[in-house]
Amino acid sequence: MNRPRVGARVFSGIGAVALALVVTSCGSPSTSAPQTPAPESTDGAPTAVAGDVTTEQAAALCNDLEGQLQSWRTYTPTIGKTGLNGVIVTWIAQHGLNPIEFAQDRARIDAITNNECPEVRQGAIDALDIPDLASGLIGF
Repeated sequence: MNRPRVGARVFSGIGAVALALVVTSCGSPSTSAPQTPAPESTDGAPTAVAGDVTTEQAAALCNDLEGQLQSWRTYTPTIGKTGLNGVIVTWIAQHGLNPIEFAQDRARIDAITNNECPEVRQGAIDALDIPDLASGLIGF
């Protein structure tokens, strides 16, 4: 029986993530996923946290990452990095964020997670065997 090798599956996953990045960077923000309203400061402006996202957006990223930690501990770091990219691309699209800005400053993901959920960030770093989350982002 011919079964695809792990490398072929990883390559396919990376291609899917790259395609998702291109699609989200070329199109308008996703309208299928509801966006969380931004909290407002006393002057009516949205409250931003590290990485220039709202508190709700940062919390959603932390929840999304935390939901994947166990699978990243189970699979090889290479496969896990593909999953990390999928989580980040999906999160960017769901919240109507600019993927080009994140591609130009990958460290924003580390700034957000270090500020909002340092234990989740460290769990991802350990599971994926990378020095920081920015290092695991492919195509960014």
